[in-house]
Amino acid sequence: MEAQDQIVNKVASSSLITFNLEEYYVQGDRILLDIKDQLYQGLILKEKDFRDFIKTHDWSQYQNKFIAITCSADAIVPTWAYMLLAIALQPFAKKIVFGSLQELETILYHEQLAKIDWSKFNNAKVVVKGCSKVDVPIAVYVEATNRLKPLAASLMFGEPCSTVPLFKKSRAES
Repeated sequence: MEAQDQIVNKVASSSLITFNLEEYYVQGDRILLDIKDQLYQGLILKEKDFRDFIKTHDWSQYQNKFIAITCSADAIVPTWAYMLLAIALQPFAKKIVFGSLQELETILYHEQLAKIDWSKFNNAKVVVKGCSKVDVPIAVYVEATNRLKPLAASLMFGEPCSTVPLFKKSRAES
């Protein structure tokens, strides 16, 4: 094959930096601990019954897990109930948050994003990778955008071979 007939991978030789949020996924089991079943008639949290639940529940099943605590029933749950749950879970769980599994995931990602040296994206052409094997919450894409936009020369979404342009610094901003 002559030199002029060779296939050149322009993506690989470009100056694009691919920012893959999947690389910041924290491995581990996620559990939603819903206290709706601890409510009397699905409506009221009785302190004595709840404290009995706290004393007798097997908390060791949450060892090294990421826990989101919530109540999916339309009930008024006193704040101290969630605080008791957190106290019971602390010796076992890796992380405890109040909210949904998606909120838990967002918090885990935010913690990882806080550890990044963002200066490496200064004046770079950045593609935020769109496809991943794990579910990345949209809130995390928004946070990554907030951190990248002030630094990057340009910001795109998708795959390096097929991107959606999002932002390009003007010459005045450079």
